[in-house]
Amino acid sequence: MSSPSAEPHPDTTLEEVERVVEAAVMASVAVGRTDDSTRAVWLRAIADRLDAHAEELIEAADAETALGRPRLPGELARTTAQLRLFAGVIEEGSYLEATIDHPDAAATPPIPDLRRVLRPIGPVAVFAASNFPFAFSVAGGDTASALAVGCPVIVKAHPGHPRTSALTSGHVSAALSAAGAPEGAFAMISGFDAGLALVDHPGIRAVAFTGSVPGGRALHDRIAQRDAPIPFYGELGSLNPVVITAGADAQRGAELAAGLAGSFQLGVGQFCTKPGIVFLPPGSAVERALPGLLRSQPRMLTPTIAAGFSSGLQRLSDTPGVRLIGGADDGPAFAVVDAQTLVDRADELTEEVFGPFTLLVHVADDAQLQAALRVLPGSLTATVHHEPQEAVHELVGTLEQLAGRVLFGGWPTGVAVSWAQHHGGPWPSTNTQFTSVGATAVRRFQRPVAYQDAPEQLLPPALREENPLGIPRRVDGVLQLP
Repeated sequence: MSSPSAEPHPDTTLEEVERVVEAAVMASVAVGRTDDSTRAVWLRAIADRLDAHAEELIEAADAETALGRPRLPGELARTTAQLRLFAGVIEEGSYLEATIDHPDAAATPPIPDLRRVLRPIGPVAVFAASNFPFAFSVAGGDTASALAVGCPVIVKAHPGHPRTSALTSGHVSAALSAAGAPEGAFAMISGFDAGLALVDHPGIRAVAFTGSVPGGRALHDRIAQRDAPIPFYGELGSLNPVVITAGADAQRGAELAAGLAGSFQLGVGQFCTKPGIVFLPPGSAVERALPGLLRSQPRMLTPTIAAGFSSGLQRLSDTPGVRLIGGADDGPAFAVVDAQTLVDRADELTEEVFGPFTLLVHVADDAQLQAALRVLPGSLTATVHHEPQEAVHELVGTLEQLAGRVLFGGWPTGVAVSWAQHHGGPWPSTNTQFTSVGATAVRRFQRPVAYQDAPEQLLPPALREENPLGIPRRVDGVLQLP
């Protein structure tokens, strides 16, 4: 198999953005009307081609990101697994939420023949992430889930790995073309101004973004100014609080310190699920062990990220009541504060420091812990380490309000790709209703359409009486399995 060019794309002109979006709009009906089995073939074709070119993709990504092995092979494998997962999701069929109400003249008010199904929303703009050159980039979960449900995708490449993006885009385009996908089903653009033009274009029906809070907020606000606002699904900053109870600290403090050190330094701390704030008792065994577990790190992904990490450490070092440990030459670090300082200086101390850093907060009792948790912004995850005899029901209830995934034991870095996964949470972590990882990520790019008294031959196959697709449906309020 020949390989596309790995040369970075030049910045896309505004005229080219216009052509790309118009092609996606023209393709949207054909892509949306393609049957699920055909789109599943597209997704598996992309996965197969990326796997076949794994070595050149990994080599390009390592040169640009220094993420190395085993991280990059594992991430590419996750990326192709996501594509295959979504192929299975659409073949299974429940993602359509097909619902049928037969006529009932005796109901109040009378019910006509009503049939509802989820349909693709239209062309989707995907903004690639800096910290995942494969899994949240050109062929990542946003692209896979949008294509799966029949939405053309236009990816805005991240400038941190342009060669990797160009190479991946070429393979995606080649795979789709070979599989018979319509022209316009997928494209990639590059450049800051091109990205803004993309979200401004009336042909775009949704935007998915993974990146910083300032960047995401700027896009969110710009989208809100459109004549016709559209959904914005942004995965932004996340502190991912961890609570280590007194019992857990006493029983296994050294073990927990090792787990924490490994988690917040993993990938140079450049994971959205990095544990960024840890609540533990004063005099903690975890805190005592942690300085000896700081390790030298490879370079960060981009100079901008490295500069942001350095300025974040300096900001914390200058904050009264904060004790900074480590951080020499922008190496890994942690800081220690008491609960009252966190509450008093929440605006400063709850701003994410992206990189190998975590903040330890001393909490003497449950009241201090609850008060401290109340000042935190929304997160993707929250973690509890406790002993069986300790009562944590109230704590878990509080953490459910803060995060979309609550862990008991373990560490939040590492996100399984599965049917039950949820990777979202209250603002600013992401949209509160939907996930960017796992089977239900497809729901972001669908909208419901109800058909009333429609002729059988005009109904989507999922809603026809004989259920030709053999999918799960709810009929007259009763879930029916094939």
